[in-house]
Amino acid sequence: MTTQGLTRRKMSGGGVWLFQVGASSPMAVLAGGIVATYAATGLVATPLTFPLLGIMLGLLAVGYVAMSRAVPHAAPAYALLAHAFGPMSGLVGGALALVFYSAIQMSLYGLIGVTIAGLIGGSWLLWAAVIWLIVAICGLLHVSLSAFVVGTVLCIELAVITLFDIASFTHPFNDAITAAPIDVSGLWAPGIGGAFALGIAAFIGFDTAPAYSEEVRTSRSIGRATLAAVVFMALFYGLSAWALAVAVGDQQIAATAANPDSGLPFALFDQWYGSGLSLLATLLLVTSVTVAMLSFHNTIARYLFAMAREGVLPGWLARTGTSGRAQGAPTGGSLVQSVSALVVVGLFAAAGADPIGVIFTWLSAAGAVGILVMLVLISIGAIRYYRKGGGSTEGLFVTTVLPSLGVIGGVGVLAIMVSHLSSLLQIADDSPLQAILPAAVVLTVIAGVVWGFVLRAGKAPVLAEVGKGRPDPLRVLDQRLQDLDV
Repeated sequence: MTTQGLTRRKMSGGGVWLFQVGASSPMAVLAGGIVATYAATGLVATPLTFPLLGIMLGLLAVGYVAMSRAVPHAAPAYALLAHAFGPMSGLVGGALALVFYSAIQMSLYGLIGVTIAGLIGGSWLLWAAVIWLIVAICGLLHVSLSAFVVGTVLCIELAVITLFDIASFTHPFNDAITAAPIDVSGLWAPGIGGAFALGIAAFIGFDTAPAYSEEVRTSRSIGRATLAAVVFMALFYGLSAWALAVAVGDQQIAATAANPDSGLPFALFDQWYGSGLSLLATLLLVTSVTVAMLSFHNTIARYLFAMAREGVLPGWLARTGTSGRAQGAPTGGSLVQSVSALVVVGLFAAAGADPIGVIFTWLSAAGAVGILVMLVLISIGAIRYYRKGGGSTEGLFVTTVLPSLGVIGGVGVLAIMVSHLSSLLQIADDSPLQAILPAAVVLTVIAGVVWGFVLRAGKAPVLAEVGKGRPDPLRVLDQRLQDLDV
């Protein structure tokens, strides 16, 4: 018999946290996101944007995580919006998650291909194909093996970034640690919008935890892991951004970051630790991006599995592994995600698209905008869900006050992002191309609604049950029972 479910009670809160932080790709944030923010905006107070964004995203996560405990589902955006507003909204949530998580994951093929080609030589597309194969194989194995891979790489990566931070503060520019990057008055500068727009992408991944709600050992693991991930990212990335400015100098950081020959931050590794650690840091950038791709791959595969289990997608997508390391892994969804990434990136490459300027920049920007829209909708949905009487154990702050503050903050940041897309896309402020990303979000929402009407016309019973699927305990083994002799 084919197991139609994910392995239950298998994953710890620590494992969830690894996938959240791994999906944000810390080394890519340091070497890519932070450097790009200084270069594009010139905002010296960039380090302060990370804790500010962390607060906003933490508020957005309150209702999301609380509701996911009441409605555990491997496709959380799909299920939570369905319970809050109805089946059509659930399909919109599913469409947003599938399209924009995929956009982020696919964008990373351009970045990693160029990074490896610069390190070893050869075609970026060839190296992207090698990484694609690795991610595809790992995605077919059970999440516990993938968590081991993620955890090993992430621990080394965070240790190296910590060495960078320590060296920055012990070897400051002009022998003085500048406080300008953490001066609140520095936020009131023209570059703040672009810094928020670029910074939000560094956090994407913290929101993936509810996708593992059917596999975690306790229902509280999701909330704890999410809170820990947001706090960690906000503080760690903020500290690292400050460290970079301390090492280079607050007056020079923007110009230095904008200079492609500066080699930040790897040139500083060379200066302090020698070429060995610089090489290791570059290799860790490769592994960091690979881990992020694997994390998003697992999330997308779970969305496909859960939606297929309810009949919204073809039934074969609900297949899971039945033996060995693949037992309980969503093999059907994993295969589709791998094939779709291969096709999309292949089409971009065939069209001659620049791997960084187009594939990485545009797809990651689209993903950041789309996922933030999804999170705002979920927070609004959580408020409505609790107002209708759903969930009886949460207090007023969790059900209404904090999610409302999150919605206000999220809409504000979203407005800033959309109005400063030129910073993300590296185009002119008045370019009509800025309309492409908002249009992509609107078209995805429309696609979800159309999908709902198609189901209503041909599979009305399926539409009525959107978001209500649950793992069958008689067919899916509880990990706590598998070793008992009976």
